[in-house]
Amino acid sequence: MKSILSLALISSTLLGISCNNGTANETVDNAADSSLAPVETQKANSNYKPAFVGQTRVAGVKTSTPFEGKVLAEGLKSPWGIVVLPDGRFLITEKEGTMRIVDQQGKLSEAITGLPKVDADGQGGLLGVALDPKFDTNRMVYWTFAEPSSAGNQTAVAKGRLANDDKTIENPVVIYRAGPVFKGKLHFGGRIIFDKNGNLFVTTGERSELATRPMAQDLKTGLGKIVRITTDGKPVPGNPFESNATALPEIYSYGHRNVQGVAFHPETGDLWETEFGPRGGDELNRVEAGKNYGWPDITYGIEYSGKEIGSPPIQQKEGMEQPVYYWDPVLSPSGISFYTGTAIPEWKNNLFIAGLSSMHIARLVIKDNKVVGEERLLSREGQRFRDIVQGADEALYAITDGGKLYRIGKK
Repeated sequence: MKSILSLALISSTLLGISCNNGTANETVDNAADSSLAPVETQKANSNYKPAFVGQTRVAGVKTSTPFEGKVLAEGLKSPWGIVVLPDGRFLITEKEGTMRIVDQQGKLSEAITGLPKVDADGQGGLLGVALDPKFDTNRMVYWTFAEPSSAGNQTAVAKGRLANDDKTIENPVVIYRAGPVFKGKLHFGGRIIFDKNGNLFVTTGERSELATRPMAQDLKTGLGKIVRITTDGKPVPGNPFESNATALPEIYSYGHRNVQGVAFHPETGDLWETEFGPRGGDELNRVEAGKNYGWPDITYGIEYSGKEIGSPPIQQKEGMEQPVYYWDPVLSPSGISFYTGTAIPEWKNNLFIAGLSSMHIARLVIKDNKVVGEERLLSREGQRFRDIVQGADEALYAITDGGKLYRIGKK
């Protein structure tokens, strides 16, 4: 494998990328340029119309700063979540139920053990990970996973201390469970992130099946939600439904299908999320407390079989939020990260999304809470990108289902 990998930023037939020795060196501004065609050229799955101009298929953009992509490490086993340790190394979850540390030279640690048993069937397993804001002193790690039981499984949150020798998780304890338990293999959500107040936002899925989909709209269940909890797993005071006797007090937002990406905007502090649609209709949302994001009542997607969702199918409904942006065909958006560095100036405050079935990383330029430009990175690598994070060196680092860790940074 070449050490420097070709970066397919946008289809060369559309945007005329000029490559030299496997590296990309572009010379256009990052602002949306109407002369650049949208990066998506495939036919949509439906003929649904967007609610507003720029809700899908915006103009393409290209990166002007010379940068390169490298495989830093290989041999990870179905990695799912990645965070940066205080010393610049990476803590990575593996789906089967272990974690590993990767250093800046790409060396993998032995498997970190001691975590509770996971149900790794289907889309389950060990999922997202977050470090305590005081990790430097307490070494506490928080993670989500598909927790097995005799009745099925559910998305759960646990915490434990990373041992001083980095080999085990000490005293793990489950602090939250998003019920009800269900026998299924799909849609666990699973991202977890700390806010500035030291509380946790956790995403869940609605478990996919026709029987469970309506639970995304049911405030008495934890399915298809974003919840906000304390480090002890309790509802955060001030949550939008704390005074509603018929709602779970931990719920922050609802009407979600399967959220696998969450990040805070570095300037506004707003919470953004990406979630999987069905066949078409993947979404980017700016999350507000107490809001309903529509699934399964409204969607820009159709069933995998080709059938419509809803009778009749609708894409807009009063009291339900519109996505800031959607994709059809799908991106299959997993982990996301805003770029806050200065090494590549035109990436400042851009959102980067790890794409699974689309096999690329999407770069979105966002202005006034609207997407104004889209670029595709690493689309020639043939990888399912699962999560992405900014490293201590201001490069982006992305893990793939195939067990690779990529570094994407300035040349």
